[in-house]
Amino acid sequence: MTATETEIIKVLAEEKNMRKAAERLFLTQPALSQRLQSIEKDWNAQLFIRSQKGLTPTPAGELVIQYANETILRKEQIFETIQALNSKVHGTLKIACASIVGQNWLPKVLKEFVTIYPDAKISLITGWSSEIVKALYEGEAHVGIVRGQVEWKGKKVHLFRDMMYLVDKEIEKIDDILTTDRPFIQFRSDSNYYQEIQLWWQRHFSSNPKRQIIVDQIETCKQMAMNGIGYAILPSITLSGEEEVNKIPLTQNEKDTGLTRDTWLIGYDSSFELRQVAAFMEVVTQHASCLYDYTK
Repeated sequence: MTATETEIIKVLAEEKNMRKAAERLFLTQPALSQRLQSIEKDWNAQLFIRSQKGLTPTPAGELVIQYANETILRKEQIFETIQALNSKVHGTLKIACASIVGQNWLPKVLKEFVTIYPDAKISLITGWSSEIVKALYEGEAHVGIVRGQVEWKGKKVHLFRDMMYLVDKEIEKIDDILTTDRPFIQFRSDSNYYQEIQLWWQRHFSSNPKRQIIVDQIETCKQMAMNGIGYAILPSITLSGEEEVNKIPLTQNEKDTGLTRDTWLIGYDSSFELRQVAAFMEVVTQHASCLYDYTK
């Protein structure tokens, strides 16, 4: 199979739809259909079953899809190794990043990185921390940026720690929660973020919030609090300091230790040997050191 043919099989397997696959490959549907027929002829097997619901791989198709993915990944690995032989930083830097960091902090880091290393290319995946770890396991990223406590046996670098705040237009102190009828706006994810907030609430209050609003995006949670819909608990990474709201740091215990959330850079040791990854490490750790660390 040629490089183009492996890419066609990979995209068809991902999209499971001829129209969407054709759009990604910048081909017409008839042209893509003809290319697929040619590939199937070479393998002497039907690779996909076409139906109104889309494309379904046949058993033979599953094998060819696996072969195509492995071929593409191996080519990328060899290319990166060759690039690492040169002193110049180029090649593709593949990052998987927690959405909240990707939205609020990483853009400035990447702006500096591409300014310093204009020959380097960026590939970015965002999602929940569990998805970031999966991307590393599957070879879709060189490094991952995750939030909270994540089990990882490879290299793990602490980037920064930010404070958690209760944010509201009206509430001025934690105890006001006991008397307010304002709803508690919560962001629920697959990480331990939601569980940490629940534990904090249980330690401080003997009853549940009077009213709750549950959303699946932290930006939605923030915007509702900023517009006076209710109160929310947000990490400082989401706050610029210019918001016209009350920001009350959460206390974790009687010593007034603030409830915080950590951000980590993780990856396999082999990835950190790549020049583009080593260069990114320098830039990202420099930016992280500029943030206030509550462990100091």
